[in-house]
Amino acid sequence: PILHGYFRSSCSWRVRIAFALKGIEYDQAPVNLIKDGGQQLTEQYKTLNPMQQVPAVEIDGIILSQSLAVIQYIDETRPGPRLLPADPKKRAQVRMISDVIASGIQPLQNLYVIQKIGAEKVQWAQHFIDRGFQDITQLPLQCYISMADICLVPQVYNAERFKVDVGQYPTIKRLNQTLLEIEAFKVSNPSCQPDTPADLMEELKFIMLCPARGLEQSRGDTTELH
Repeated sequence: PILHGYFRSSCSWRVRIAFALKGIEYDQAPVNLIKDGGQQLTEQYKTLNPMQQVPAVEIDGIILSQSLAVIQYIDETRPGPRLLPADPKKRAQVRMISDVIASGIQPLQNLYVIQKIGAEKVQWAQHFIDRGFQDITQLPLQCYISMADICLVPQVYNAERFKVDVGQYPTIKRLNQTLLEIEAFKVSNPSCQPDTPADLMEELKFIMLCPARGLEQSRGDTTELH
């Protein structure tokens, strides 16, 4: 497989986690969402993915362009730990949580939307992240790693970047901290990707290890996240 993505993209990060959990080797073709007005908007990339978004994944002779579709495809076609449980009821619950994040939170604070909001972007993002996290805490959380966890970790990272107090959601905070100790989540994080700028590597690692202090010292650039 070839993953066309961006190191700070939540959706690209989900796919990296899934590949790592399944033990799938893959190549990365970076797409810089900021440089030259956004490489995803070029005609060359539009040929690959008409939606002009990341990620796009070349796999088995097809191109998939939505992270949850990619995750479910590799779960259905590749061996390794299941990312969605076999039981239909539990599988539906995992999809519920995944959809709250992938449809109800992340699209409202991605790069395109944030650029349109302008000066109120932080307050806008905080509002929808808080609302989504409140919804998640009302849903049944599972005791095994699943697609829901794959969606949660990048979203918590973005919440911290937008200065959301994740401590308001102790279950989410505890789960996120546990997941960050797992190797698949470590190797997939934005601090160690081929397109991570050298000057950001240490900063991002610091934020991952110590979010509260890292936020105080970060550059406050929330527009490159998605």
